[in-house]
Amino acid sequence: MRILVIEDEKKVASFIKRGLEEERYDVDVAADGQIGLNLAMANNYDAIVLDVMLPKKDGFAVVNTLRSAKIATPILMLTARGSTEDRVTGLDLGADDYLSKPFHFEELAARLRSILRRSSVEKSTKLHCGDLMLDAVSHTAFRWGKEIELTSREYSLLEYLMRNKGKIVSRSMITQHVWQYNFDPETNIIDVYIKRLRAKIEKPGSPKLLSSIRGVGYRLRESNDVASDDSDGEEE
Repeated sequence: MRILVIEDEKKVASFIKRGLEEERYDVDVAADGQIGLNLAMANNYDAIVLDVMLPKKDGFAVVNTLRSAKIATPILMLTARGSTEDRVTGLDLGADDYLSKPFHFEELAARLRSILRRSSVEKSTKLHCGDLMLDAVSHTAFRWGKEIELTSREYSLLEYLMRNKGKIVSRSMITQHVWQYNFDPETNIIDVYIKRLRAKIEKPGSPKLLSSIRGVGYRLRESNDVASDDSDGEEE
């Protein structure tokens, strides 16, 4: 999962980043509120750790702007000011949780896991799409009662598609979540991996699950839902 940390205290930011990376998150750091807001608006993060006292734009303003823009990324706010008024303000603006400084990293990690669980599209560790099943604990996938051999990248791509089952995901969203870098319109790497994945999760005569949406992206959905939909401009 990809986390954005917006924190201007270098030692605190480094401490959080190192701890989250040890927990196997991908972490971006912004040192002021404006840069953090720009990153949050431009990228797809699974959660944001946001300090209140920031240069250029404080944490309350960042939360307010994100929620006004209908960006629902879970937000854990940090503050050295432990007053009830500050907590209420942050929560009323749309933050999901609040943690006062100083804090133990274990508590931050636990609170982050909690808001990620609450916001997860699919809370179960076993994800299903028709007869396709993915086990997020053992990192294995099954269809037709047999295990599907996947590379690490193929697994990550399939998990992202399954956690967004029924939704259209763009190439840009896939590169940010699966490859953790910005989308390069000149590359065909997404198409290559989609083709490989299709060859493994579909076979002649079996219901198709993965559709290409012309000029938009891809959608994984159960075979019963994969009827012709001219409005989407789908390609089989």
